[in-house]
Amino acid sequence: GRAARGAAAGCGARWINNKGLERWRSPRLGRFHGEGYQEGYAEGSHVGVIEGRRYGALHGAKIGSEIGYYLGFALTWQRLLHRSAEEKPSKKIKALESLIGMIQKYPYEDPTYDKLHEDLEKIRGKFKQVCSLLNIQSDFRINPERSALTF
Repeated sequence: GRAARGAAAGCGARWINNKGLERWRSPRLGRFHGEGYQEGYAEGSHVGVIEGRRYGALHGAKIGSEIGYYLGFALTWQRLLHRSAEEKPSKKIKALESLIGMIQKYPYEDPTYDKLHEDLEKIRGKFKQVCSLLNIQSDFRINPERSALTF
């Protein structure tokens, strides 16, 4: 025991007492541990960036599809209601114009906009209000299996 311990200490190894068990550890293991950590950290960071991009693109596309649906819906109904409009704009037309205005002001190009989700919720609320005024169901879903919209 002591002779081996002294010989190991002479070559740069040290003894670690872990719950009564004696082991030795070379200074090279510490260096390999540090290099492994750095390599793992760099690889994890790279994979994280790739996953973040993929996640952002997927959710950005979903939001874009949703807002595009709302805009197409609103423009179609606006045109239909203007054809049969009375002289003064109805509450339905005013609500549709408000929804269209909200969508046109939505900051598509700026993912760092701090009220992005808040404004999206306002658009969703206005869409539901318009649907209620038009007496139609306000169900928007994206079907992930067929990549199609469901109504």
